Amino acid sequence: MLRDRDAPVTREGIILRVYGYDHPPGRYICDVEYAPETIYKSNIPKALRDGGRIRYYKFYEDEGLKFVFSNYPQYTLYYSPLKMRIVAISEEQALEIRRPQDGLSRLLGKGDAISKASLEVLNLIQELSKLRLKSFGVFGSLLHDFYRINLSDLDFTVYGVNELMELRQTLETLYKTRALTNEFDLIGPSSFVRWRFKKYNAKEYVWHQRRKLIYGVLNSKSLRRNIKFEFEPVLRWDEITNEYEDYLEVKTLGFIEAIVRVTDDHYAPFMPSKYGIEIIDLLKAPIKAEPIRIVSYVEEFRMQLFKDEIGFIAGWLEEVQTSDKSFQQIVLTRRERYYDQAFKLIKI
Repeated sequence: MLRDRDAPVTREGIILRVYGYDHPPGRYICDVEYAPETIYKSNIPKALRDGGRIRYYKFYEDEGLKFVFSNYPQYTLYYSPLKMRIVAISEEQALEIRRPQDGLSRLLGKGDAISKASLEVLNLIQELSKLRLKSFGVFGSLLHDFYRINLSDLDFTVYGVNELMELRQTLETLYKTRALTNEFDLIGPSSFVRWRFKKYNAKEYVWHQRRKLIYGVLNSKSLRRNIKFEFEPVLRWDEITNEYEDYLEVKTLGFIEAIVRVTDDHYAPFMPSKYGIEIIDLLKAPIKAEPIRIVSYVEEFRMQLFKDEIGFIAGWLEEVQTSDKSFQQIVLTRRERYYDQAFKLIKI
């Protein structure tokens, strides 16, 4: 079985990332993250990953999906509820499965400066909490072993709802004692010169990111430089529910704007993020709207609001038909009007 952030690698060397927890039988819905230079090259300078034996290029936005749709249709599947094709792979199609927890064990065994910096962060956390190494993993270049000592950041996963809660409390203490620094205490709105969201400005973004607490900076003794780190929340195996088979049809009804109260934030930190909501004020809607939840596939809106907080939402209203009921939801995702979408705290 696979779950969010696990990384299937195809026979061609394409590195995928399992996305979320709702998957069709025998397949795993994926994002497309990297491809080797033997089959793909990017003109974006920051896309190059040349810290390993093979040079890779990272895909941005929907580049990877388009690349697979055009060249490797065997890794796609028709998703009937949405009437569209998606990238989805079986375990049998994968040459290799890279798991973040295994990746952390390999990294810590290497003993280089990045390995030691990783331990600097994790040891600080273990000293102040009950969390242990088994609750963590790595992703990105650290998992795939093409990081660069002088440039790479520390990308961790943390497993479990309660573990995430304890991690955030521990990081908050470490920020207060200045053993670590909250990354967004060092960043201001002026850092985002090409900000594109229309109803969610850079100042609001910095404020929301700061209070999530999972983005920080270590002044590393091993590296003799500051290095950024982040913790991506992932559900434990016993916390996962697969909703895929419940969906018979998902119909887009139009764009909606509303003021909502969050009634359930249990799955808000995970991908896709899910929030139970109640409508306070319906500002714009294509039809009579009674959505009961928000589902966000946009990382900027993960862990955005907490239970009982009131926020502004702008996104796509959908009607979901299951085998025994129908309901409405608001979805934030990559499609037309992407930068018109927003989800943010407001004060009434």
